[in-house]
Amino acid sequence: MSAVLDMRGVSVRRGRKLLLDDVTWTVHEDQRWVVLGANGAGKTTLMQLAAARMHPTTGQVSILDEALGTVDVFELRPLIGFSSNALVGSVPPQETALNMVVTAAYGVTGRWREEYERMDERRAFELLNAWGVGTVFDRPFATLSEGERKRVQIARALMTDPELLILDEPGAGLDLGGRESLVRRTDELITSPTAPTTILVTHHLEEIPPSFTHVLLLRDGRVVDAGPIEQTLTSESLTKTFDVELTLHRRNGRYSAFAD
Repeated sequence: MSAVLDMRGVSVRRGRKLLLDDVTWTVHEDQRWVVLGANGAGKTTLMQLAAARMHPTTGQVSILDEALGTVDVFELRPLIGFSSNALVGSVPPQETALNMVVTAAYGVTGRWREEYERMDERRAFELLNAWGVGTVFDRPFATLSEGERKRVQIARALMTDPELLILDEPGAGLDLGGRESLVRRTDELITSPTAPTTILVTHHLEEIPPSFTHVLLLRDGRVVDAGPIEQTLTSESLTKTFDVELTLHRRNGRYSAFAD
């Protein structure tokens, strides 16, 4: 199996704060990973590394057989679909939903003087339709509902037909109906024959689609456990991860947990 993402002894420090501490993690191309952890556990920092948007303080990161620090990240990033609220702050206020998607072809979040083919705009529109937001294509991204924004971001992440797809808390802020719709669509996406290797970040077990195969548990920047989801995601590992006595429940491939 080929490693799509490989981290060895990775740490990230900002001033006196250690955001990640000696993380070793490998993602293979036939795997679908969930990253779980409380707020502040280091999930977003980990994904910034995986998306080639940050370099480690120490350790090695290899993405699609390219080592960070030795590769032009602007050539690497189009191969990585990245859906994250971290991108939203850089979107111009009047940027339309369609432009939000199509600009992924250049790895930017604002359409300026780039030249796009008609086929690029057609693909962007098709992706918006596939995620149920085709009708808002000409509306400013800033005016969309939270659920619409999430779907536009995922469409953008898929624009370049990436080899690695990172969904950083795509269900944050969604109501129950929006969450369930997102879980269903995500499950359909990742089980298609052409699906990219996918990493989903969340701190809610209910947001995990049934078809994910592996889980990484983070606490205070360190790996609590990692491996196949059915063996690794347990009441004990969740208790260690969230520092609360939790009992795990599984039904029809979906998970939930409650405090004892």
